[in-house]
Amino acid sequence: MTRFLWPEADETCIIRSVETKGTVSKHDRIRQTLIEAIASGQYQVGQRLPSESELVRTFGASRPTVNRALRDLQLAGVIERRAGAGSYVKADAVARGHVFGLLIPELGRTEIFEPICRGMAEAQHDSHHVLLWGSSLGASSDIEEQASLACRQLISKKVSGVFFAPVELTSGKDAINQRIAAQFDKAGIAVVLLDRDLVSYPERSRYDLVGIDNRRAGHVITAHLLRSGCRRVAFLARPRSAPTVDARVSGYREAMAEAGTGFTPQVCRIEPDDAAAVRQVLETVQPDGFVCANDFTAAHLLKTLDGLGVSVPGEVRMAGIDDVKYASLLSVPLTTIHQPCADIGAQAVSTMVERLRNPTLPPRDILLNFHLVVRESSGPRKD
Repeated sequence: MTRFLWPEADETCIIRSVETKGTVSKHDRIRQTLIEAIASGQYQVGQRLPSESELVRTFGASRPTVNRALRDLQLAGVIERRAGAGSYVKADAVARGHVFGLLIPELGRTEIFEPICRGMAEAQHDSHHVLLWGSSLGASSDIEEQASLACRQLISKKVSGVFFAPVELTSGKDAINQRIAAQFDKAGIAVVLLDRDLVSYPERSRYDLVGIDNRRAGHVITAHLLRSGCRRVAFLARPRSAPTVDARVSGYREAMAEAGTGFTPQVCRIEPDDAAAVRQVLETVQPDGFVCANDFTAAHLLKTLDGLGVSVPGEVRMAGIDDVKYASLLSVPLTTIHQPCADIGAQAVSTMVERLRNPTLPPRDILLNFHLVVRESSGPRKD
């Protein structure tokens, strides 16, 4: 099982578990904590682990529970137990797992990344791996600088690989994303991209990418609105969005062309909570439906439309992409595309392990399937 370590400012590592399904037994928690400590270099090859008595005090566990955890590690070949001398890290223990870096500037801002991280934590693999957070990014107003700082921190930790979700929605996003990737390349650190590429669609970088087929997602959600009775569907996205949005726009255009409604596709790149901009779109484009770049955009647009006195789905139907946890709780529950975020996380770890085993593999798009979730915002279907 993959778990997370966050280094604090004083460089000491404090273990914090990401919420996972089910209840972890105490002996499993002890065993996993020791695995993480070994994988992160806290205990080196040949070094003696804390005694059973020390582990009993540290974890508040019984001696039999501690003994069971150590026995599991011994059977797994991670430690060697010497009668009367204690437990020692075996020479091949570190090779059984990797320390990976996690660089997700939008964690806490874009809700798909929390379940992706949970999927990483729950993934089962032949080896045990640790996910190391470079620094906390969510509270910073200068997300580009924080991303650069996290990059440098992960390089200093000499991680085996980094899971990177490139920065979006900033004026310098392209330059900072390229610079971060170049720094990892120079350090010899493998990179697996999460959800999005770091170059504009339809260009493709040379890194593995794990996500969904965003072009098809844009097509599917647009086709659904058309089948629901819409004829003048507009696409709404925030300025400087990630390349995934451009792929979704491409799918939207294809679906509109195939429908042959006579309506020229309209891509509106505005802030969805800008009432004046939304009003202008309503007056000039006169859409009867909106495909939103993601659920965040859709939620803000829904609130703006309500403030403008435009009813959903009565006057305008709408849909998003992602199926974040609040999508069904909006004032009008949102029709959307469900991303298999936990599966994306698990697949990302597998992709990284395979990349490290075979560095000469060509760059790969690992695209997981998604499904349409129909709710009230798109109105009753007419097909």
